[in-house]
Amino acid sequence: MYPKTYETLAQAAERTGITVKTLRRWISSGRLPAFRYGARLIRVEPHEVDRLMCAVKTA
Repeated sequence: MYPKTYETLAQAAERTGITVKTLRRWISSGRLPAFRYGARLIRVEPHEVDRLMCAVKTA
């Protein structure tokens, strides 16, 4: 089994083009699982962020 990888909200935002504010909103709503390290550090798994992105149907 591969070790889990985590990224900061800023890294996830830069990689996907989603704002940190939106990522925080998704975490608060339970849509995006996140992990807290200490009192202030929040990390997410990259595949969980990617899972929320879906293809747009075209005509």
